[in-house]
Amino acid sequence: MNLYHCSIDLQENTKAIAFAVAVEAWMKHLEASGVIRSWRMCRRKLGFGAPRARDFLLEIEVDDMTQLDRAFRFTAAKDDMTERLYTTVHQMVGDVDIALYRPFPDPERAERMALI
Repeated sequence: MNLYHCSIDLQENTKAIAFAVAVEAWMKHLEASGVIRSWRMCRRKLGFGAPRARDFLLEIEVDDMTQLDRAFRFTAAKDDMTERLYTTVHQMVGDVDIALYRPFPDPERAERMALI
């Protein structure tokens, strides 16, 4: 399992609820198409966070790097529905930071740790 994290600030004058609705439509489309396992979006509470913390966190779970690659290829294929959903979300996004995470220790490392 891998977690694709998108830390997001919205474009000025973008409504948070409109963004949440657009993200939900896009993510449900990806999920129904089998190119992601699951997703969730969180919003920073009461503006609390480090100075560089963004307002929204979108976490997308994929089984492995192959599934993540399929998600990127699926989005790039540009069928009408996928392009419309992606473009709607993308136009609302201002600044974004992306990161890829995995559970740690991973199964291979956990086995080695057990031998120590």
